[in-house]
Amino acid sequence: KIVTKKLRSLEQILFDMKSVVVAYSGGVDSSFLAAVSHQRLGRQSLAVTANSPSLAPWELEEATALATRFGFNHRIIETRENEEPGYAANGARRCYFCKNHLYSHFHDIATKEGYRYVVDGSTTDDLKEFRPGGEAAREWAVQSPLVDAGLNKNEIRELSHTLGLPTWDKPAQACLASRVPYGIRVTTKILDKIAQAESYLRELGFKQLRVRHHDSVARIELPPEEL
Repeated sequence: KIVTKKLRSLEQILFDMKSVVVAYSGGVDSSFLAAVSHQRLGRQSLAVTANSPSLAPWELEEATALATRFGFNHRIIETRENEEPGYAANGARRCYFCKNHLYSHFHDIATKEGYRYVVDGSTTDDLKEFRPGGEAAREWAVQSPLVDAGLNKNEIRELSHTLGLPTWDKPAQACLASRVPYGIRVTTKILDKIAQAESYLRELGFKQLRVRHHDSVARIELPPEEL
């Protein structure tokens, strides 16, 4: 089966890397990568989660719970990408400034603690989209093993289900700043507002949602079946 061959390829890629720092947000892709890295490399794989105002609180909770359940070598670091002028200005390259900030932290950990590579959860699907963060990844020599193994999002969901990962059917997530239209300055106050609004809706039972911030107006996005 092709997807099984791709998993074997991923395992070999990670084994050859010998030691990695995994950029681990708790989403579908990074959770799968962290799990396979843990299986192949054990303590030579370190899953690092960057906690900041742009990360929804429940995302941190879920990432931590999964890491504990599966025994990942896991660390949470505090980052302040929202204090980067290029990020706060919220232009079309906001993601570049965010990833540049994050990868600098991951690179420092790898360098100081002797991990050979920093890896992210990019997939072959990501290659088709406009992703300024990819530029930052290249500048920091971040590797994308899922891309190298030829894995797309659907295949990762299928393999995650096989591995027993609860993230296999998790809705796609993006940082809270993605709810703010380009050109409107991103502040901690706005991010906290969005987090509180989405947290409230999640408590009501909604799962796949966005609360878009338009100054005095909030636009709630839900899939048709939840409307």
